[in-house]
Amino acid sequence: MNADHTDRSEADRRFMRRAIELARQCPPSDTAFSVGAVVVADGAEIATGYSRETDEKVHAEESALNKLSADDPRLARATIYSTLEPCSQRATASRPPCTDRILRAGIERVVIAWREPTTFVVNCVGVEKLRQHGVEVVELPDLADEAMSMNRHLDLS
Repeated sequence: MNADHTDRSEADRRFMRRAIELARQCPPSDTAFSVGAVVVADGAEIATGYSRETDEKVHAEESALNKLSADDPRLARATIYSTLEPCSQRATASRPPCTDRILRAGIERVVIAWREPTTFVVNCVGVEKLRQHGVEVVELPDLADEAMSMNRHLDLS
C-alpha cells in the first residue's frame, strides 16, 4: 500500500466515525434508520447532516447537501460519507432519492459503512446506481456494527 492510499484510508475511517457520531444525534424512529453524513472536500468537512435533523422526513445526505449551494465548486472534488447506503427510492416524489441528489451535486466519491437492509426498502440499489454513473463507492464493513448500533431496535435483516 502506498502512502497516499494509507492516508486516504485513515481519512475515510476518521470521517466515517464523524458520520457515526452524527447518526447518534438522530431523533429515534420506529419507521426509519438513524444515519449520519459528512461532506468533505480538500480534506476538510464542508457540511454535515443526520436523519430527521430538520424535519421528520429528511435523510442524512439530503440534510448535508441542503447546507451547500447546488453550484458549490467544492462538490466536484468532494466525498460524501454516509453511515448507510444512500437511498435509491423515496416514498414521496417531492423528495428525490439521495443517490439522485449525490449525482446531481457532481460528487464523485461515496463512502458507506453498511448496505440498506430490507427492513423498509425491498431492493435498494444505491451503490449500484452510483457506480453505474461512474461514482467511486467505498465500503467500510469493519465499521458497520458501529454504524448500525443506534438502529438495533429495528429489524436489520
